[in-house]
Amino acid sequence: MNAVIYYFSGTGNSLIVANDLAAELGSAKVIPVTKALKSGGDPSYDVVGVVYPVYMFGIPLIIASFLKTLIVKQGAYVFCVATYGGLTGRPHSLAKDILRKRAIDLAAGFSVRMPGNYTPLYGAIAQEQQERMFAKEKSKVQEIANLIRERARGIYEEKPVWLSFLFYILLYKAGSAQIPSAGRNFWVNDACTKCGICGRVCPVENIAMKDGKPVWLDHCQQCVACLQWCPVEAIQYKKSTAGRKRYRNPRITVQAIMGQR
Repeated sequence: MNAVIYYFSGTGNSLIVANDLAAELGSAKVIPVTKALKSGGDPSYDVVGVVYPVYMFGIPLIIASFLKTLIVKQGAYVFCVATYGGLTGRPHSLAKDILRKRAIDLAAGFSVRMPGNYTPLYGAIAQEQQERMFAKEKSKVQEIANLIRERARGIYEEKPVWLSFLFYILLYKAGSAQIPSAGRNFWVNDACTKCGICGRVCPVENIAMKDGKPVWLDHCQQCVACLQWCPVEAIQYKKSTAGRKRYRNPRITVQAIMGQR
């Protein structure tokens, strides 16, 4: 299959889904959105997918920017896959609206539940729960791959619609503009070893190193990769993350996250 899957991932959930889906489809190429954003993507593919996490019941700002520049060939089958921890929100409705303005039809939007990773609000769930989700992810990806082969259309997995829409209005629509500057809320404690991993895992290069320690700039995506991948848990967000269990997908290496740069 002549297919490409673009992805954005902070802790590995969306990257795992992208990789597993590519394997199911046979020969799909997997490309970080952060790299494809510079060119708008390759218009030579017959099947084009975009995989990303749900943020604030919407889509990451970098995904919105990418969709506004995405180039696809005429007649290409375009789909999205959103990974989420609680409710699905409205990721596919937003993606569909952006693409429609560019005369691109979003054929389908699928959703895959994965362990939540937004430590500023909660800690990682128990390992047993994570394993159950990982098992369901594999079967869900197989189902999605079958639907893609069939060129299924009109599937947009956003439930419950009314609640997702309500939270989207209250959170994403009202607060997403503040995301880039939210990086200022991260800080590092005395446990920092100056290893520099936080700067290298930031997919949008929002971290500068000063005297060996991280300083956050003003184009944050709130992927929390810096907080999750810090090997000594020195990075905190406001006063809410100290002592909370971190999360990163066990099938993804720190080098893979660094590879988005």
